[in-house]
Amino acid sequence: MFDTEVVHVRKERFHRAFRARGYTWLVDLDHPPELPRWLRPFARFEARDHMGDPALPIRANVEAWLAARGIDVAGGRILMLANARVLGYVFNPLTLYWCHHRDGTLACVIAEVHNTYGEHHPYLLHPDPLGRARTAKAFYVSPFLEVDGDYDMRVPEPGARLDIAVTLRRGGRVAFTALWRGRRRPANTGQFLRVLVRHPLMPHQVTAGIRRHGIALWLRRVPVVPRGCSRQEATPWSTSHAPSPSPARSTKSSTT
Repeated sequence: MFDTEVVHVRKERFHRAFRARGYTWLVDLDHPPELPRWLRPFARFEARDHMGDPALPIRANVEAWLAARGIDVAGGRILMLANARVLGYVFNPLTLYWCHHRDGTLACVIAEVHNTYGEHHPYLLHPDPLGRARTAKAFYVSPFLEVDGDYDMRVPEPGARLDIAVTLRRGGRVAFTALWRGRRRPANTGQFLRVLVRHPLMPHQVTAGIRRHGIALWLRRVPVVPRGCSRQEATPWSTSHAPSPSPARSTKSSTT
């Protein structure tokens, strides 16, 4: 579990930024967190909230998706960074999966982007040793940004700290940046109660923040992009195309 801070900076047409605090889970798909029965309604992880067949386990769906792309992670560890269902509701702007081979080496990362229309799209990433990768934007996320440009992502596997960055570049310029960072906490009953008191409805909080941000953009008369104009599935770039590190720390949601 991580205490988190999310920072969004929009730079296209006009500058707008906001930040929000919360928490998220880092889940070993073979060993999900064990909580008392009375706390489970506040932390559920269900296949229907992610890629693949909702009748199958999350891990089985991840393995099948990768196998269709020639990647075998059978017997390897898969870590998922995601929000949990709270009282039957969840929204994950971005879910990340670190997928390992049986020998422990990293095979790839999946960045699964969700929008507020109940749709999602997984991007296959092959990060360089610093966790950097690039992929073409191929999925409608925000009514205020077109489906074009490239995502530069920094997705190092979390340790004591979480430090994820996503930058959308269009026409050689930065249109949007997001930073997702945090500090690791033990996923035990005491720590979970602490964050639950501070953020009792975390997924609802995320969605409300997205709505507020969208209203602010609409009031600023930012043009609305029609839905239904996604590219075909993105082709991941090799690590040789990974971007150079940004000199400054840049900065998750359906505003990307």
